[in-house]
Amino acid sequence: MHSNVHANFFSKNAPNVLKTPFKNNTDELNSRLRAIIGKTNMQDYQRKFIQYSIHCGILQFGEFTLKSGRTSPYFFNTGLFNNGAALTQLGGFYAETILASNIEYDILYGPAYKGIPLVCATSMALARKLEMDIPFTFNRKEIKDHGEGGRLVGAPLKGRVLILDDVITAGTSVRESVEIIQGHGADSKGIVIALDRQEKGQNENSAIVEIKAEFSMEVISIITLSDIIEFLDEKGKSAQTLSSMQMYRKQFGITT
Repeated sequence: MHSNVHANFFSKNAPNVLKTPFKNNTDELNSRLRAIIGKTNMQDYQRKFIQYSIHCGILQFGEFTLKSGRTSPYFFNTGLFNNGAALTQLGGFYAETILASNIEYDILYGPAYKGIPLVCATSMALARKLEMDIPFTFNRKEIKDHGEGGRLVGAPLKGRVLILDDVITAGTSVRESVEIIQGHGADSKGIVIALDRQEKGQNENSAIVEIKAEFSMEVISIITLSDIIEFLDEKGKSAQTLSSMQMYRKQFGITT
């Protein structure tokens, strides 16, 4: 049984923003006010995740045509977490997000294929940082009919299950995962993803809203579109990029 207490892997002591007197400058004042009160509840590890994703080219800005046909001002490609160092960092960010959520679970489940390295890296991050020995399992796309056989690899799938995936687009992978979990008599407690685009699907709802309603389980993300926009604003990034992101959210965004 794992009842989590929030602990930040990446935190450092925040600077004392009150030591230096305010300058008679609106930009400086606004910057310092943001540092003191903030705009949202975005955590330090989330800012670090966005910064790391930009640095590695996982999060890019420009014009990108999505499968939906929409032209997006940003693109997030988790497939570029494709080496040991990047995967180690990613596992740490997933672990930090799980801890911050305080969700209770017994085992991690990774849907093939992208969920497989996620559960491995996250389980190792939890063991390394907090000495939490968290079992994990993942599925095969095809049932194995020789050797140990079966559809699952890893620890027995039982108890309260936390699913790890990269994103939720149509929700197909989640539905397949829930079916497998329920088929083993286990309980799907929630799903953790890297990015919530907070975006409408074919109707006014997002796939995440539908998943929450259909299965009555939590959907937790490391970051959201709103976090990315806030980060760009805080860092004083390109006004054009920030404006494009805000316009895209206004046109396609949804509160999840």
